[in-house]
Amino acid sequence: MKLDRIIAVRTAKTVYRDGDRCIKVFNEDYSKADILNESLNHARVEQTGLNIPKLLEVTTIDGKWAIVTEFIKGKTLAQMMQEEPTRKDEYLAKFVDLQLDVQAHTCPKLNMLQEKMHRKINETDLDATTRYDLHMQLEGMPKHNKLCHGDFNPSNIIISEDGAPFIIDWAHATQGNASADAARTYLLFWLNGDIDGATKYLDLFCKKSDTAKQYVQKWMPIVAASQSVKGNAKEREFLHSWVHVVDYQ
Repeated sequence: MKLDRIIAVRTAKTVYRDGDRCIKVFNEDYSKADILNESLNHARVEQTGLNIPKLLEVTTIDGKWAIVTEFIKGKTLAQMMQEEPTRKDEYLAKFVDLQLDVQAHTCPKLNMLQEKMHRKINETDLDATTRYDLHMQLEGMPKHNKLCHGDFNPSNIIISEDGAPFIIDWAHATQGNASADAARTYLLFWLNGDIDGATKYLDLFCKKSDTAKQYVQKWMPIVAASQSVKGNAKEREFLHSWVHVVDYQ
């Protein structure tokens, strides 16, 4: 495999292209369990029939673990939104339709979203009283088994040269409540500084899925807490600010 064409650099990982193969190489100290879980998630989601790059192999390169998938030639929805701002609303509608298509599927062997969130809440540096409140809120939320991506944002959607959408990066996939996944996407828009996009996204998601906005908003403190474990100090500070939000506009 040739690792001379870098296509993306992420925290603790680098993504390369070698012909028709996409090679995600992880740093030496990256958790082996997390890498194998990501590849297993990918393989399980592939069985749903959703349009995702095929998993080709899991291997090591110079002592580093790597996940190899098909390379999809095209642009991400994030790139397209940036290059054609006048069409952003059109692309946002397509984005929501894709998310609803994902959530229309089930993937019974994936980890349960609520169990993962309980575990993540325990790992936060929030005080015991706040953690208790979050656990109680989470226990009171309806338990579903829909396929949830866990990091659904426009940079994880590739539109191929023939116009077909491919959804990538299934490291955080779980089965659970679709509105929790929508809350995560909303917060991702905020983290990227796109407040207008966040508002439009939530309005579209609720309209297209016939979901009350208040229902998605109830998930936001829980999701923010569970996601605050990872990320830099600035992201954690932002997510912690959402943990204590009670009233929404």
